[in-house]
Amino acid sequence: MKNTTLTTLFVLTIFGFTQSCAQNQTVKLTDQEISDGWKLLWDGKTTEGWRGAKLDKFPAKGWQMKDGVLTILATDGAEAAGPGDIITNKTYGNFELQLEFKITPGANSGIKYFVDPEMNKGSGSAIGCEFQVLDNELHPDAKMGVNGNRTLSSLYDLITAENLSDPGQPVPFNGVGTWNTAKVISKDGHVEHWLNGTKVVEYERFSQMFRALVAYSKYSKWPEFGRWPVGHILLQDHGNEVSYKNIRIREL
Repeated sequence: MKNTTLTTLFVLTIFGFTQSCAQNQTVKLTDQEISDGWKLLWDGKTTEGWRGAKLDKFPAKGWQMKDGVLTILATDGAEAAGPGDIITNKTYGNFELQLEFKITPGANSGIKYFVDPEMNKGSGSAIGCEFQVLDNELHPDAKMGVNGNRTLSSLYDLITAENLSDPGQPVPFNGVGTWNTAKVISKDGHVEHWLNGTKVVEYERFSQMFRALVAYSKYSKWPEFGRWPVGHILLQDHGNEVSYKNIRIREL
């Protein structure tokens, strides 16, 4: 009986230690990642390096930071009508951005880059190029736009995501409620979107083709949209719960 009790206490102690470690995850880079030029864009626990897109500080509520995960909490499903978008304090031009995201059923959000927070002081989201984060099956925005250019990982309202690494195959999505990896590469005007290791969008943002796409999109009223030399990185509040983690960047 005594041995059984000691064994039980040992197991519970180890279990408690494991749980404690799980609840206090630290976000860090490996020595190799640091050598390759990667930097954490979010440290996994504080608001350092970020602010509200239309604020001079981080939103007081609505963005939850827990166990190395950054979550925009659900409100009413409207665009930037809750706590609002958040942006990096720093701007970027040539970069590789990588992060993981997890959506809830019917959710909408977005990862924006080349964001100019001065362009829209009114209602709605800050203006920039967007890697769409969306539940294609349940959110109505997936059926809007032109030829699917508002679906997951598309360049929102401009270029439809497709499997460029293996043409004819679907865009790889791990599913609602699971973690997916997004990557954006921008170098000297050439931009790529990657989803779960697969290239799904590429374009030249200084080309006539890109200018023409913008002219027939919802962004046509914003001068030189997507062609600014540098801009902020943004995570979007669209009124639905969406989580992000392992947010990192390296300048190219």
